[in-house]
Amino acid sequence: MAGSVGAAKVTSRPSPKRYSGMDPPLSLARPTVFDLQKTAELEKFLVDMGLYEGEEQSAKREEVLREIDGIVKEWVKRLTSQKGFSEQIVEKANAVLFTFGSYRLGVHGPGADIDILCVGPSYVKREDDFFMTLHDMLAQMEEVTELQPVPDAHVPVMKFKFHGMAIDLLYASVSLSVIPPDFNISEGSVLSGLDEATVRSLNGCRVADRILRLVPNVENFRTTLRCLKYWAERRGVYSNVTGFLGGVNWAILVARICQLYPNAVPSMLVSRFFRVFTQWQWPNPVMLCAIENDDLGFSVWDPRKNPRDRSHVMPIITPGYPCMNSSYNVSTNTLRVIMEQFKLGNKICQEIDLNKTSWAVLFEPLNFFEAYTKYLVVDIVADDDDDLRLWKGWVESRLRQLTLKIERDTKGMLQCHPYPCEYANPSVQCAHCSFYMGLSRKEGMKIHGQKFDIRATVDEFMHEIGMYPLWKSGMDLAVTHVHKKQIPHYVFEQGYKKPCPPLHANQQEQSDRNGTEDGTPTASLDGQLKRKCDFDGAGQVESGKSVKRSSVSSGCEESPPDSGNIVSQSVCENPVKSVSSVLCNGVQNSPLHGDVNLESANCSNSPHGSEVSAASGTSCAAMETVDMIGEIAGPESSVPCVMNGAVQAMAVHTPIKCVAEKDEPKFEGIDRLVSSNCAESLEEAETLTGNVLSENLHPSGNGVI
Repeated sequence: MAGSVGAAKVTSRPSPKRYSGMDPPLSLARPTVFDLQKTAELEKFLVDMGLYEGEEQSAKREEVLREIDGIVKEWVKRLTSQKGFSEQIVEKANAVLFTFGSYRLGVHGPGADIDILCVGPSYVKREDDFFMTLHDMLAQMEEVTELQPVPDAHVPVMKFKFHGMAIDLLYASVSLSVIPPDFNISEGSVLSGLDEATVRSLNGCRVADRILRLVPNVENFRTTLRCLKYWAERRGVYSNVTGFLGGVNWAILVARICQLYPNAVPSMLVSRFFRVFTQWQWPNPVMLCAIENDDLGFSVWDPRKNPRDRSHVMPIITPGYPCMNSSYNVSTNTLRVIMEQFKLGNKICQEIDLNKTSWAVLFEPLNFFEAYTKYLVVDIVADDDDDLRLWKGWVESRLRQLTLKIERDTKGMLQCHPYPCEYANPSVQCAHCSFYMGLSRKEGMKIHGQKFDIRATVDEFMHEIGMYPLWKSGMDLAVTHVHKKQIPHYVFEQGYKKPCPPLHANQQEQSDRNGTEDGTPTASLDGQLKRKCDFDGAGQVESGKSVKRSSVSSGCEESPPDSGNIVSQSVCENPVKSVSSVLCNGVQNSPLHGDVNLESANCSNSPHGSEVSAASGTSCAAMETVDMIGEIAGPESSVPCVMNGAVQAMAVHTPIKCVAEKDEPKFEGIDRLVSSNCAESLEEAETLTGNVLSENLHPSGNGVI
């Protein structure tokens, strides 16, 4: 069976004689000499970027798969014997591995994980046998590290590293007492009698196989998909958990373009991808084949019957029964970001088609930390790397809910752009990481006087985070609001910020006025994570030991501005908001700093902030009323206009007390205005050229092409 361990790689096959898409292609045009030249340049670029795996790494993957295959077979035989089955059945007991995801599709790169599905007999259960017995077997093996079971996930999975290679292992128990070696996972009968969690586990392999059968040319599909996955990663729109698009989403979108242009080569397919999806009228669904209905009783995507499906903003439907929306995580805000990137990609591809620029321009990284004026920062801390991995996974899986809540509570007027990359201060030894979200006012909103108080929104988010059942002491969280100028240097590529160009006279005058309006200088958050430290029982810092976290507290005394070195140093006395109860004892409102009304975030004298928080950890929410005066949307999600500077409180997590330290601020004036790639240029209607006609994109009927 294709996709099993014995045949993990799929060889190329000739294009089918009969087209298998939803409807006829938009164009049957074949590549010109220019198209072939551009394809060769694209493929060379992908090779130069190191996106292809070497023979040695490929051989290691195959060896890892063989070893894991032997482990699960031994596991099933051992369980069969323990459950009292006869020796004959024990001898026949078997489990079969199938790969899916990027490895199955043939687009994996160096260091990519391997997605594996283990199919076992009906008497080997996922809850007791897979997540307990097999887990214990793996935990005892030296070659297995970072073992992390996630039984409550939408698709239950066991994550670990085997000989240093990342593995995502799923399990499905089918209605068979003996699994044959040639088990066909694509047959509809395999789903009979299964629960929905098992069907979701099986669906990854079934979808991957179906995609490969539905594209007219597998090799062209693979090259195009590899290209667009890399582009999505560079532009910050590759992350299903954050609310963007994951691997299967990109595979279906690329496969649809391959169906529409069956004779096109990768350079043509990339250009057409942006051209088509820039003008796509969401929520019209993208589908590779008609939705299949069966009598097995599983729910399929159908907004006419299922009210929940009507709320999906970017439906990308999986092929094969049961058809599901693979992009249900996409929200209005993340769809906006994706479409902005599609428009920018389309504009660059038009220049490539005219031979005015190179492929490298298309893959330039998103300047996320220069695109916004205001950011939310989610800081995650744990006692060690193992705890951080568990705690971070829980928090990251729920960050999408924070963006949805902000969207809900501000009626869509405050737009939140989550960035799917994590950052850690290399100078800090404790286990920690941070996620960033850009904030912008909705385009067209009135500029003057609009403020957004999202403290209650963050409190609600904290309550939900506090429900983590595996919480341990030391697992802490902070959600804070920072200004662009407070972003630490280590998040920027090559470790430094790009210099800002000189401002025009009127902009500089406005900047100076804003920066000194309340007499409070704008300080940097470079030192937001300083040192991890030990404290004695009285709360004093022991010499020679590091501070766990540092803070910038707006309520703390600062040295005079004219001293040339503003360092905020104070001992935080008041309790923090608990992640479970969001208690905020002793919180005081600080004076206005520029354009935000700060609320001080302080540390607790208790190891957990309060008795209630001891159940689920401590967390600070240093939030405030966010004033987006002068904020406008732009192509890189948003572009700042002249804003008032602000000093923001940094949430702190320590066992008892903490010392806030602040680096010397740099009075650099207002951030530069971005004049190129403005929102207006991206919102211009792009016309289709060549053999693509606008009317072909939106046919009558269900709007699916």
